[in-house]
Amino acid sequence: MDTFDGDAAAGANTRALTAAETASRVPLTADALASLVGEHAALSALAVTKASPSTNTELLAALAAEPEAWPHMSALVADHQTAGRGRAGREWNTPRGAALTVSFVVRPGLDPERWGLVPLAVGLACVRALRADGVHAMLKWPNDVVVPVEGHGVHGWGNLRKVAGILCERQDDAVVSGIGINVSQTLEELPVPHAASLATLGGHLDRRALLDALARRLAEAIGETERDPDAFVAEVEAVTSTLGQQVVVERPGQPPLSGKAVGLGADGSLTIRTAVGEDVPVHAGDVRLRATL
Repeated sequence: MDTFDGDAAAGANTRALTAAETASRVPLTADALASLVGEHAALSALAVTKASPSTNTELLAALAAEPEAWPHMSALVADHQTAGRGRAGREWNTPRGAALTVSFVVRPGLDPERWGLVPLAVGLACVRALRADGVHAMLKWPNDVVVPVEGHGVHGWGNLRKVAGILCERQDDAVVSGIGINVSQTLEELPVPHAASLATLGGHLDRRALLDALARRLAEAIGETERDPDAFVAEVEAVTSTLGQQVVVERPGQPPLSGKAVGLGADGSLTIRTAVGEDVPVHAGDVRLRATL
């Protein structure tokens, strides 16, 4: 699966897993997930693999070879991902069975200038699914799902901890939308200080139920972008932790941009207000909290 902006593989576990953590890592199979597909389910088609280097890479290839086999809201789930990709080619790895790693095919009915809303729809779907489970998730623009925690801050992240990451890649009239959610990792298994898992946050660890909730929320969110994209952007703004913060944005091929994150554009871009009062739209980049730099 292609997410978690590239942080290293989880370290060795230094304690025994709890019963809930162990149960969460029971392999996902096609039989176990079959009821998530169908007329009254969120998914139109589903493939399940024991292991994949990257679900986005695998699904992009499958989509190119046989596009009609992958309709809107079809998905590829890997029980274990061995070489996931995040933004800018960063790697992301987890212990076997410890994360939900899935890529969806989304075929949005949007004007071309609005396709940047798709990653935000994936993020909003994840936020809503986790909040329904009691985890106060928020979206960190453009492609991280974070949860505020008490305690010391982490460089560039403050008191936010990353529980999920997103990578969306367009192919013709489809967007392959990958997401990885840290589910049962222990503190010792988390790769970096700014990471968290549902286990460390007190959430439920049922990966099948999480996939069902995520797929349903994603279908809803894509529908919202199509019916009223402006209202959708307002919904995303309401759960975006980046807004109102003093930030530094590392932009591809451009100098870093500093200022206050003040809103989202109609195309999903982040608006940064500089020290001289200029509003600059940012369409891609890594955002860090300026106060913690």
